[in-house]
Amino acid sequence: MSETRQIDPKRAAELIEQGAPAIDVRDSDEYEAGHIDGARHVPFDRLTAESAGIEQNRPVVFYCRSGDRSATAADAFGESGFDAHSIDGGLMAWEEAGLPMEGTVVERANLPPA
Repeated sequence: MSETRQIDPKRAAELIEQGAPAIDVRDSDEYEAGHIDGARHVPFDRLTAESAGIEQNRPVVFYCRSGDRSATAADAFGESGFDAHSIDGGLMAWEEAGLPMEGTVVERANLPPA
C-alpha cells in the first residue's frame, strides 16, 4: 500500500469537503447501519462494474469498516491512474475522530448473513 494512499480521517474529511467523492465499499447492511453523510455506496465486489461513474481527474476517498477493503480499492484505482485514497483505520477511525456520520459503525461478525 502506498503511504500516500492511506490518509487519516481528518485529511479525508478535508478532501470530501473540497468535493472528493466518498465511496463506501462495505456490504449493504453495514452501509445502512451507518455511513459518512453523502457517501456513495458501491459494494467492494461491484467496484469494477461501477468505476465508470467515478471521475479520474479529482481525488476519491474510499472507506470501509477498518480500512482493509478500502485500501485494496485505493490501490487498484491508484494503479489505474486515479488520485485514490483510503481512510486509515476506516469508518471506525472516522467515528473515533469525532467526525460526522449518519448512524453507527457495526461489527461485521454481528451482522446477519446477507
